[in-house]
Amino acid sequence: MNTEVHSFTDLSRRPMPVVTPTVFVVDDDISVRESLDGLISDAGWRPALFASAEEFLAHPAPSVASCLVLDVSLPDLSGLELQKRLLGRSARIPIVFITGHGDIPMTVEAMKAGAVEFLTKPLRADVVLTAIEAALQVSRTFLEEEARLQSLRERYGTLSRREREVMNLVVQGRLNKQVGGALGIAEITVKAHRSMMMRKMGAQSLPELVKMAARLGMS
Repeated sequence: MNTEVHSFTDLSRRPMPVVTPTVFVVDDDISVRESLDGLISDAGWRPALFASAEEFLAHPAPSVASCLVLDVSLPDLSGLELQKRLLGRSARIPIVFITGHGDIPMTVEAMKAGAVEFLTKPLRADVVLTAIEAALQVSRTFLEEEARLQSLRERYGTLSRREREVMNLVVQGRLNKQVGGALGIAEITVKAHRSMMMRKMGAQSLPELVKMAARLGMS
């Protein structure tokens, strides 16, 4: 299909998801924003349009699956500079770059920094939709990972101080006797704390507990 973004009316509407993803568009060209607005809406996603990087940065961070369709050449703050700003903020929003005059070094820089796709204008509607869907899938994965990590933090938060001490030593490979010696408690007490700690963390084995500790940033 060679349909460009400015002629997207022949594309089939996609079913709306239960939680509608947001597709942010940052481009100083109003004709591009308007074309992408219709394309994104017809695909069943919610568009959010901005004429500059500064406007986008002032917008609250999304809490649903989302991605950013970003023009490379923007006034004041360029698309690549915005990408760096977002990385500095640890903002995990997948980016699809668009440009009217891209070059290989620019593309390499964007992709190395985590861009999902780098598209050249004039934009083909089917290519844009495919890139956005790929970016939204990356976003969904981010959100799922964050939800799992939050659940892990909450489980860790239920541990008592002593259970946390036991966990810290256990994931270092200490035996129950060594843990007891380090904490000044009996081995049977260590076993009781360890059993309760494993239950609260939902860990079925020591290797699983070690992985949990790594995800929590425990040394």
